[in-house]
Amino acid sequence: MGVTIDRYHQYYADGGTHGSYARISLQEIIDSFSATYIGENKLCDGVLLADVTFHAIRGLQELSYDTLRTTKDWEVVVPSTLVMVMPVDYVNYVKLSWSDANGIERVIYPTSKTSNPLDITTATTDFGAFATLSDDTDLASDETSDTWTNYNSQSVNEIGNTNADQIDDEYGNLVGGRYGIDPQHAQANGTFFIDESVGRFHFSSNLAGKTLVLRYLSDGVISTSGSSSTINLAGSYVPKLAEEAIYKHILYGVLLARKDSPAGLLAQIKKERFAETRKAKLRLSNIKLEELTQILRGSSKQIKH
Repeated sequence: MGVTIDRYHQYYADGGTHGSYARISLQEIIDSFSATYIGENKLCDGVLLADVTFHAIRGLQELSYDTLRTTKDWEVVVPSTLVMVMPVDYVNYVKLSWSDANGIERVIYPTSKTSNPLDITTATTDFGAFATLSDDTDLASDETSDTWTNYNSQSVNEIGNTNADQIDDEYGNLVGGRYGIDPQHAQANGTFFIDESVGRFHFSSNLAGKTLVLRYLSDGVISTSGSSSTINLAGSYVPKLAEEAIYKHILYGVLLARKDSPAGLLAQIKKERFAETRKAKLRLSNIKLEELTQILRGSSKQIKH
């Protein structure tokens, strides 16, 4: 859909629609697909609008994970409890970092050497040498394990105030012998781990009070609030560079659900869906020739020892 002349003043005067031309709503996708593919003597003759809507939502979700890269940002100060709940639309994290006084983001790395296991000694009913676990023990808001308590009670070591001599005094004379170190611990930015069972992030003690920046993946689907939560098709957007890819996702989905779809046609649409998805990834990778050239110039420099 092109831009009408009378929209120019409205676009620059208002503050809420900037950059909106780069994307198209899921409702427009569904309407355009219905007008193009559904009808007498058309490819999807007799297909219900509900089926198109379902496959449009599923196509947006699948493309959001690795093609559209629908990332969102959170900025929050790490509380003294060192625990943060996952965002409501969280699917997976992209990066966690904290910003220093200069606004530079320092990456926080996950640790696989600790966790928050369920402390079974908090239950009341004995079962042999162990306790019987109640259903809500693992979900209690104040439930902590000894492992997490020890992880949480580490002495705070402010970033950048420890020199090599202090490290040697604390861990022994390691000059010339610091071999075998695990790279995930060879940094001072702090660590975190995720408790998937209760949906929380746990942070090391030196991150208390830091400004945390969380970038995470969402499925791109927006829901409306109210007495009954429904998906807001007009508020869920698809980049125009991936518009054809989601059309092919819908087309393949609705034809696959029909019992009389020819196998050859399904194979063709599946191949086209793969090609359009790959094209969308290339388009959305946003490669700029000048920036790529500058990176290659830097990689060609010889590092002198």
